[in-house]
Amino acid sequence: MAAEKFDVYSHVTNQIIAQIEAGTPPWRKPWTGGGASVSLPERFNGEAYRGINILMLWATAMAKDYSSARWMTFNQAKQLGGHVRKGEKSATVVKYGTVEREDDNGEERQIPYAKAYRVFNADQIEGLPAEFYILPDPPRDLGTVADPALEAFFAATGAQIDTTEEPRAYYSIKTDRIHMPPIGTFYRAAGYFGTLAHETIHNAEVRIMPRRYPAPVVL
Repeated sequence: MAAEKFDVYSHVTNQIIAQIEAGTPPWRKPWTGGGASVSLPERFNGEAYRGINILMLWATAMAKDYSSARWMTFNQAKQLGGHVRKGEKSATVVKYGTVEREDDNGEERQIPYAKAYRVFNADQIEGLPAEFYILPDPPRDLGTVADPALEAFFAATGAQIDTTEEPRAYYSIKTDRIHMPPIGTFYRAAGYFGTLAHETIHNAEVRIMPRRYPAPVVL
């Protein structure tokens, strides 16, 4: 049986939709701290990615909490003296270009193409020069305060909510608990309660449709 052809356009669309459905999109993270940054993703040589690759790599950096903006292929990491840690998963980026093809009339035409290839973040690679690594931004207390009415509303849902200094918001099926960063580290209270509402919905989905989530995952 022939291998199924990789559809670059479907992959791009599905990855962006999945990131939006799974949590707050990385370009809208409403709290301070953590590895994901709004800086443009860069190739190994410092050249900035463009177009849809920015969104895809932002999404991956947010999900994995990467600090570095640099991405590279397995071979590029090796050329720089580094090596990808065992078990690390690559991200997909897309190269757009054109090739010349002769049409039925014998004329040369530029035919556009899209080719996918795999890259790793510098945080997944050991042995690179020091400038490839960036320390995560520490959470900052902005003094944001909670709305008592909204606090009472979420308390009434019965969802178990843990708050720690970890700059991530998620619902864990394994523990059946929601994790939130401190509200003071959010830019606005609306961002805090909007994020909490999203994680509470995941909590409710698991309770209503447990078969949809057969294995412990973090959402």
